[in-house]
Amino acid sequence: MWTSIDRALVGDFGSGQALTDDQFRLLEPLIPPARPGGRPRSTDVRNLLDGLFYLVRTGCQWRHLPPPPDFPPWRTVYGYMRAFLRDGVWESMRHRFVVMLREGAGREASPSAAIIDTQSVKTTESGGPRGWDAAKRLKGRKRHVAVDTEGLLLGVVVHAADIQDVDGLPDLLKRVKPLYPWLRAVFADSIYNRLAALLACFLAGLVLIIVRRVAGTIGFVVQPRRWVVERSLGWLGRWRRLSKDYEELPEVSEAMVTLAMIRLMLHRVAHPNRRRLPAR
Repeated sequence: MWTSIDRALVGDFGSGQALTDDQFRLLEPLIPPARPGGRPRSTDVRNLLDGLFYLVRTGCQWRHLPPPPDFPPWRTVYGYMRAFLRDGVWESMRHRFVVMLREGAGREASPSAAIIDTQSVKTTESGGPRGWDAAKRLKGRKRHVAVDTEGLLLGVVVHAADIQDVDGLPDLLKRVKPLYPWLRAVFADSIYNRLAALLACFLAGLVLIIVRRVAGTIGFVVQPRRWVVERSLGWLGRWRRLSKDYEELPEVSEAMVTLAMIRLMLHRVAHPNRRRLPAR
């Protein structure tokens, strides 16, 4: 039911959902200070983050981002996004909120199991690497994601869609394993049942567990463990910037996925009794 509390959480920017005071207090310690020398930082970082989350949520173009006083100039928002991406700020935020949510649920900070899958999406005329996915019959890129058993994002790699899931797995494991040293098992569908995937998991110190479709089933059937990553991809599907891959650079595409999940996890941490964002 839509209530005044829901409206307060949404704020002034509709589906962009402005940060609440509680949410910004969680983010503020993770924002790096201004570099020494030169002019002092004059940009309102909270307003900048509002603009960035607004862009990812609504899918507007950078140049169509509402101008001041709503948000900083779009070039400023884009510049900070790239600078924070270069310095690993987005990854640090994502990792921090994963740990907070897991510990808040009474779990260990590092998961012992992950679920992996890919999502193929079309690209636009922006350029950058892309390829033809014969299985999905589209030209674009793949988002290779790993989530824990709660569906929280552990890592993402974006690559051309013509790269097979098995071939993209080593890059994903190289990002995830160092952050979560207690990780021991990886659940995946039968397309990963290849020697290359088994070798990649073995070298990372992981056990690959293939979740097969039950024989004789027809149509959609919920698969054990695998439904978790499918649900996470469904969460990301609500963010219009992710409906296609609009970015030229794969690392920016990864940042867009990471920002969407940061915003979802931030809502859960700051408002544990209101787990779901209002649907728009």
